[in-house]
Amino acid sequence: MFDRLSGATRLFPIIGDPIRYVESPVRLSRTFEERGSDGICVPMQVPADDLDAVMAGLTAARNVDGILVTMPHKFTPFAHCATSSERARRLGVVSVIRRNPDRTWHGDMLDGLAFVKAQKDHGARPEGARVLLVGAGGAGSAIAIALLEAGVSDLVIHDADQSRVTSLLELVDDLGHGRANAGPPDPTGCDLVCNATPLGMADGDPLPVDPALLTSSMFVGDVIAGHGLTPFLAAARAAGCRTADGGHMVEAAQDVMADFLLKAPER
Repeated sequence: MFDRLSGATRLFPIIGDPIRYVESPVRLSRTFEERGSDGICVPMQVPADDLDAVMAGLTAARNVDGILVTMPHKFTPFAHCATSSERARRLGVVSVIRRNPDRTWHGDMLDGLAFVKAQKDHGARPEGARVLLVGAGGAGSAIAIALLEAGVSDLVIHDADQSRVTSLLELVDDLGHGRANAGPPDPTGCDLVCNATPLGMADGDPLPVDPALLTSSMFVGDVIAGHGLTPFLAAARAAGCRTADGGHMVEAAQDVMADFLLKAPER
């Protein structure tokens, strides 16, 4: 892909902090190449305090056609979008943004769709399932909506910040899919167990769920990418669980993101 780089190459940065573990730069750049598009995804480490300044610079750069957004920047970039999808408006969160005809930004939130696709691709069956979701931040909120839309019957949501859980329950109350409740991080009786927190990105992080409570009948998914087998998924596999990791989620997201980023601006 790099032998095609030139001054005409379109840029699609991915911004986050930390950024060293993201997998989208290679995978999405390869997807662009496969589609015959002269674009490349580049990683940018952007601390939260510098986000507004970086967004202003990327907005002014004329060869930046889209931006991917990862932790901890799920919420703030939404304010930089002049337009957005209904999903993003409901959440107040974006994971990808692209140019409008007037060079403002249009945002969407694709994390939930990619996460659920990864689980299903690796053997999970969300329809009719009881699910424990740990994490009610930007990614967790999107995953909650996608899980309910995928047909889960009972969604138990836990977050260390109870206000996030309360807000998410209010958010999904009118979806008309399944049932969502707050609960402890106890997977007993669940078919799917999902980690949507950053736990596992740093050495010494506690596990999001007590591994002694996992059983082989459960499917366990984790959003953490770029860290190989996380301690949480290692514990799940030791318990006999089938699993999907953040890398699988990233892989599932490639075509979805490319479809969005390469779509011609609507006039």
